[in-house]
Amino acid sequence: MKRIVDINQFNITGTKIKSARISAGLSQQQLSNKLELMAVYICRGSISRIENGERTVTDIELDAISKTLNVSLNYLFGRE
Repeated sequence: MKRIVDINQFNITGTKIKSARISAGLSQQQLSNKLELMAVYICRGSISRIENGERTVTDIELDAISKTLNVSLNYLFGRE
């Protein structure tokens, strides 16, 4: 059975996260700070790796990111 995950890309939401973050007018550090207020700890460097597809994202992290950036999970997954 073929693997679904590309070994070079660890998430499929990174480009949408970056786009939503920029649209919200937030730097990576500002997003990190806002996530910390929700008890989701993702450092600025990790946000960069998420946006570049170099780091996996947990469901809890995705939920917090979508709420912080005021976008739906469907948007992050490219379904809308």
